[in-house]
Amino acid sequence: MELNEYKKLIDTIDYHMDRYYNQNEPEISDFEYDQLMLQLKEAEKAHPEWVTPDSPTQKIGGVAMREAGVKVTHDVPMLSIEDVFDKADVVAWIDKVKTVHPDANFSVEAKIDGLSMTLRYERDSMGKLKLTLAETRGDGLIGEDVTANALVIPDVKQYLDLPYDSLQLRGEVYMSHEDFERFNSEQELKGAKLAANPRNLAAGTLRQLDAKITKERGLKMFVFNVQQGPEELTLSHCDGMDILEAHGVPTVFHKKCEKAEEVLAVIDEIGNLRGEFPFDIDGAVVKIDQVAYRNDFSTSAKYSSGHVAYKYPPEEKETKLLDVELSVGRTGRVNPTAIFEPIRLCGTTVSRATLHNQDFIDDLDIGIGDTIVVYKSGEIIPKVKEVVHAKRPAGVATYKIPSVCPVCGGEVSRDADTADMKCTNPSCPAQLVRHIINFVSRDAMDIKGFGDVYVEDLVQQGYIKDIADVFALKEHREELIEKGIIGKEKNTDKLLGVIEEAKNNDAYRLFTGFGIPNVGKAAAKALLGQFKDIQKIMALTEEELVQVNDIGEISAKSIFDYLHNPVNVEIIERLKAYGVNMVEEEKEGATDKFAGLTFVITGTLPTMGRKEAQELIELNGGKCSGSVSKKTNYLVAGEAAGSKLDKANALGVAVISEEQLLEMVNA
Repeated sequence: MELNEYKKLIDTIDYHMDRYYNQNEPEISDFEYDQLMLQLKEAEKAHPEWVTPDSPTQKIGGVAMREAGVKVTHDVPMLSIEDVFDKADVVAWIDKVKTVHPDANFSVEAKIDGLSMTLRYERDSMGKLKLTLAETRGDGLIGEDVTANALVIPDVKQYLDLPYDSLQLRGEVYMSHEDFERFNSEQELKGAKLAANPRNLAAGTLRQLDAKITKERGLKMFVFNVQQGPEELTLSHCDGMDILEAHGVPTVFHKKCEKAEEVLAVIDEIGNLRGEFPFDIDGAVVKIDQVAYRNDFSTSAKYSSGHVAYKYPPEEKETKLLDVELSVGRTGRVNPTAIFEPIRLCGTTVSRATLHNQDFIDDLDIGIGDTIVVYKSGEIIPKVKEVVHAKRPAGVATYKIPSVCPVCGGEVSRDADTADMKCTNPSCPAQLVRHIINFVSRDAMDIKGFGDVYVEDLVQQGYIKDIADVFALKEHREELIEKGIIGKEKNTDKLLGVIEEAKNNDAYRLFTGFGIPNVGKAAAKALLGQFKDIQKIMALTEEELVQVNDIGEISAKSIFDYLHNPVNVEIIERLKAYGVNMVEEEKEGATDKFAGLTFVITGTLPTMGRKEAQELIELNGGKCSGSVSKKTNYLVAGEAAGSKLDKANALGVAVISEEQLLEMVNA
């Protein structure tokens, strides 16, 4: 096969992959598709030098891995837009344009708060207008190749049904409020860090190396400009957008205007729609509609010619704080929300805003009955700006979050080193789902197949009220099968079998699964490594716990409080009655050669996986960390060690190979 035939075969397969995976409208049978793939594999076997990461043979389900850091020089610079903050400045700019071009029209568009991406399309060997490159803005002149990730965004079409030889479109990639909330909800369940805002999350998602992650998180895109294209798309900007929209390309909210008063009216219209858009906006863009006129109005090398962006002023109003509503998140965090007399902001009625935590409340010095100032800026979420203390009624004091959980009545205490107040009862219904997910997770009891959905359904239907109930599920086998919560008989019995096997896990896994604040797997291993029996640990004082390696004063208090809470004591007794192992057995070959030493493993080792190396270190009494610090004793470095090796060298940490590690074990 010749190289040009190989490239044509790739175009053919890419087209059919798009029809199958993205449009759910295959044009050929699975057999025919398989035959094409066989031809491609044979060609690549004969010519391995032809294979690139975006070859169909390198993709799973139509999704390829993105190569990191591949730079692209833009054909057309991706410049910024100059901001103005006063409508008078918008009118002055329109007047300036009209002086030179009296017939000028304008496009007024929503300025979506996302990140720019340009899509390059070229006619392929099949005669299809195909996406060949997606590039981020970067510094405006050089960006990054994110083609693999762009292809999993539903709004980005791999093929366009347009009669052009080439086309370049610029648009804004964004994340909807719904997808942003879904991501943060999932992060909270995992106990992972929450994203600050949709724009930052969208930027991080677009640059993921694994396009499957990009696809799962959900991104969207609106096109707002034709960077390069035929005259019918660039004579009139708005007409070009309408043509693209008619051919299935999502385009930004845009309206053509002739006069300044029309432009201002659409700016107001967009401002009033802020609360209805399913995404954040941070202004309105005004462009000269006749693209050819734009170059007559350049301002600097930094800004796009013929554009201005009007930034909406923060809208704020006074209102009265009526109450503070408390809710409990899945991590046990108590969330205070201000409930105030309804006001209209940015076209919507609002009556609630988060108060974040006690520190935020104290800084504002806010109390029920106070007059407060609430505002909205580019974001749609209302925020409390300040308290009008001059209007404070007599007797109003700064609000304090109660020390009792509003859901379960358990104790609420301030989390160490944070401003968060948390319910300390792990069986609190508000945080039970996350607690059980942690209990069955890989780092704890490692009950494979016990997915988050099963946990949520079993908790919701009352089968699980605490961690001990996991081992009582077998008593409800017939009901579970009948209701299909886990699936049919085969799936239910399979999961119940895995749960039964988990009773024999190492005791440190059970201790990790307790979910004691500030106590992870390393601390659990240290405790069980020294005392062997969970019931012996229950008899220790705080002073005795602090003597254990990896246990500080805060952790010691958390452990002591947990193990002396009557509710938890009863749960532990039930776990013992169900036959769950609570004694750490001495492992064969265990030594204390690495006692007191901390290792970090990086790169690809010659014969061992990282987990295998970690287990070997821990078997010999050592501790493994994920990051290099001054406390690190050894960095075990393999091939492609990267930044951890650089940091170890900078800190003077001893760097050893796998071979040297084994020599230390066998010494």
